[in-house]
Amino acid sequence: MKYTTRVLWKKGAAEGFTDNKYSRVHQWSFDGGVAVKASSSPQVVPVPMSDASAIDPEEAFIAALSSCHMLFFLSIAASKSYVIEAYEDEAEGIMDKNENGQMAMTSVTLRPRVIFSDLHTAPGQDEVRELHALAHKRCFLANSVQSKINISL
Repeated sequence: MKYTTRVLWKKGAAEGFTDNKYSRVHQWSFDGGVAVKASSSPQVVPVPMSDASAIDPEEAFIAALSSCHMLFFLSIAASKSYVIEAYEDEAEGIMDKNENGQMAMTSVTLRPRVIFSDLHTAPGQDEVRELHALAHKRCFLANSVQSKINISL
């Protein structure tokens, strides 16, 4: 399987570039036609060279991990005949120096909240943990990164 995306950045006409005071705003385009405004994180590169309203790579990394986990969780739950009405995750990533002294996303915590349709047939807390553990094990992205990924229920 092959996945592609297009990332496009252009220097502004009045920007000098070598002074390092150029806009980091750029665009991500995906195969389905969606285009998203992206930028460096304002925590890394200050505004106005960054745009806080745009998605930054660090946020996208966390969202991708959360989304991958959720999609596997939903699939596993459906295969066990559990009906889910809603799934919400307020995921958080921690950027810190790794063991080599380089800045890295050293930890990601997923905080999934799942609402099942029928509380009488919903899985118990132990089984929900097992479903999350299996989703984590199957998640392609979780299997692709070196960061520690936590699931906080």
